[in-house]
Amino acid sequence: MGNLASSARARFELLRSIAFGAITNNFAGVGTPFVNPIRIIRVTNTTDVNILVSFNGIDAIDILPADFFYLYDIGENKADCVGLLELSAGDRIYIKAETALPTVGSVYVTSMYAAQN
Repeated sequence: MGNLASSARARFELLRSIAFGAITNNFAGVGTPFVNPIRIIRVTNTTDVNILVSFNGIDAIDILPADFFYLYDIGENKADCVGLLELSAGDRIYIKAETALPTVGSVYVTSMYAAQN
């Protein structure tokens, strides 16, 4: 039986973060836009307030409770007409405080993509 190893490798982009003092009631980008199409993303909130999450900087799509994280496994799903689902290179995560402003912590974005090397 031959080698069944996949040629795709899991690779991670640099950690993105935004400190509590830069988090307001307006959406702010967390770090820079993604360089690669992203398949798995984790957003970690180490602040003391609930955070709203957006992918376009306008519309809130999720709430991230204080001192919590969410894992979005986008690559787990597959659409027959387009293949694997991914966040596009150039996309970005935006966050804002739900109500009160945070007094400690940061919000972090960890992102994984697939590469051929």
